[in-house]
Parts: sequence; structure tokens; C-alpha cells
Amino acid sequence: MIELFSFQFTYLEFGFFLCVPFLIGMAKTGIHGAGMAAVPLLALVFGGRLSSGIMLPILCIADIFAVAYYNRHANWTHLGKLFPWAAGGVILGTYVGGKIDDEAFRMIMAVIIFVSLAIMVWREKSTNQHIPQGIWFAALLGVLGGFTTMVGNLAGSVMALYLLSMRLPKNEFIGTAAWFFMIVNLFKIPFHVFAWETITLDSFLLDLTSIPAVALGAFVGITIVKKIPEQYYRWFIIATTALAALMMVL
Repeated sequence: MIELFSFQFTYLEFGFFLCVPFLIGMAKTGIHGAGMAAVPLLALVFGGRLSSGIMLPILCIADIFAVAYYNRHANWTHLGKLFPWAAGGVILGTYVGGKIDDEAFRMIMAVIIFVSLAIMVWREKSTNQHIPQGIWFAALLGVLGGFTTMVGNLAGSVMALYLLSMRLPKNEFIGTAAWFFMIVNLFKIPFHVFAWETITLDSFLLDLTSIPAVALGAFVGITIVKKIPEQYYRWFIIATTALAALMMVL
């Protein structure tokens, strides 16, 4: 057994825990599906709701790496449309998250990811490449993104759907997502501390031990993204989203 800051792990559980910040570091620097793959791993160790509180500070650490590298590529027009609705989604997720069990949450998230994935594929294969301009689209995806990131740190597919629909280039896609999640994740912290009580001093100290793994994952993610041609990156995002959705179901 391994004991850290009042947490006890088997060697396998600790291995899972170390994989999570590495995957999150990769996700924040462009390997989109890696972040969703990290969610079930952490849930295996800590359970559903507690794992979301354990993961949030790791996400915030990874957000800093992503914003530091991609900050100049952010599209603030789209961010301005999304933020108010995402804040409402976080508040809604705080309420609903206290009412559902882990199994119901897992199935809801899987359905959301699969629906998002189907829409992504349909838009990529459609000859009609109209970009949704109505405020309804930003409102719907903003609320859904805020809700899913609060309940299970799984808004990656929702934001991928919005940003892919806007036809953003690779680096602008990553930079816009990086800023969106850094601001929204910071907004979520008080709800985890005071409403759900899933972030404590011990859990925060445990999260600080993950910084080297986050840094390594961020480096690997940046390196991989550089090697992916622009025309293939959109399908890469779709493929990693599909893999993460399958992991949620299985």
C-alpha cells in the first residue's frame, strides 16, 4: 500500500492516478480524447463525485501549460459568446450532480459524447458546410459544456463540437479551448470546495504531486500535434472522441 496525504492506494491504483495527469497534459495541448480517457481511470480509484474534485486542480495546472503555449491563438469572439452560458451550465450541474448516482452520470455522459460524435461526423461528411451563427447554438453548447464539465469534467466533446462547427484552424481550436477551460475550471472551484466538499487540503496537496506528469504530458501533446497535418487534425479529434466515448461505456 502507498499512503499520501491521508489517501491510501494499492500500487495499481497509484499507477492509474499517475496516468491521469499525463493524459490530461496531453489533452490540454491538443490530444483531445486523452482527457476523457482519464476520467474513468480516476473514477476507478476515487469513485465518481470525489474523482471530479481530485481532477479539477490537475485540470487547472494543465490549463496553465496550455494557455502559456497557445494563448496567442485564442478566438475571443467565440469565448465571449460561450462564457455566460457556460457559467449557467456550471450552476445547473452543481445542483443536478448532487441528485444522480455514478451509474446514471456515466450513461448520461456516454450519450452526450456519442451524440456529439455523430454530429461531428455528419458535419464533416456533409456537403453543406454552413457555420451556425445564431446565438442559440452558442447558448446550447455553452450550457451543455458548463453542465458536463461540472458534473464529470467531460466537456471536451461538447467544446470540440462547437469549435469544429466554427471551422477553426488547428492552433486556434486548441488556444480557444485552452482559455475556455482555464476560466471555467477556475469558476468551478468554489462549488467543489463549498457545495460538494470534494476539494480539501489533502486532495489539493495530492494534486500538486502530479505537476511533473502534467508537464510531461503537455510536452508529448505539443510534439504530437506539431506532426499532425492541418487537414487531418479534425478527423484526429473525432477519432479520439470516439475512443473516449467507448471507454465511458465499457
